[in-house]
Amino acid sequence: MKTGAIIFDLRTKKGMSQDELAEQLYVTRQAVSRWENGDTVPNTETLKLLSKLFDVSINTLLGSPRTLICQCCGMPLEDGIISRETSGVMNEEYCKWCYADGEYTYHDMDKLIDFCAGHMADAEHSPEEVRAYMQDLLPRLNYWKRYAQLGGEEQFDAFKQQLMDEINALHIEGMPKVEALNALVGSYVNLEYRLPNGRTVQFLDDRATYLGTQLECEFGGDRCFGIVANMDFLLVCTYGENGADPELVVYQKR
Repeated sequence: MKTGAIIFDLRTKKGMSQDELAEQLYVTRQAVSRWENGDTVPNTETLKLLSKLFDVSINTLLGSPRTLICQCCGMPLEDGIISRETSGVMNEEYCKWCYADGEYTYHDMDKLIDFCAGHMADAEHSPEEVRAYMQDLLPRLNYWKRYAQLGGEEQFDAFKQQLMDEINALHIEGMPKVEALNALVGSYVNLEYRLPNGRTVQFLDDRATYLGTQLECEFGGDRCFGIVANMDFLLVCTYGENGADPELVVYQKR
């Protein structure tokens, strides 16, 4: 389908008249009519507005001239899994799992490969075959090429090691040595801690990405240590199953 027919189809499915669509886009009804007749194509900014309004990618509006794949993990992209900026505009470079609310989820290629090898393997493809495929594919994707150009992987590894050294230097009783940190989306680890006055407080941003891990207590029991850190702070807590009854152990500015 051409762009005009796609706009017509999306508009009618939404139950909008040409006048109503024009009002949403700050254009004239005649402009909408010319698009749908194939006389003109919306400009880039209008395509962005159409993308957000109809919840489809610009690629879809243009008749899918490109085959989209996530430039972090290589997954084929369809409208339902394309990532979004904090404004709600689609980012057609990444899937929603690799780029969430303006933040990148993965900074460690090996961690991403480990995850894919564990979840993509099936009766036809062994974990080793998946791992070999991803090791060949990822370095050719824009996200990882950008990090290589910035010296990013090596620099990022050094930063993670610095964080681990600082956390281990806290010598928290019962907490094993931290030997790895993974990228974590804030909404998954933003626990509520109860203050002495009965009120609760959260220290993290749901939309941000942090580095962290979970460790079992050396003394046994059902409570774990949770570690979260970034350039500004170190946070260590304990909690029960599924994050129940969290207790803050350390919150330290860096």
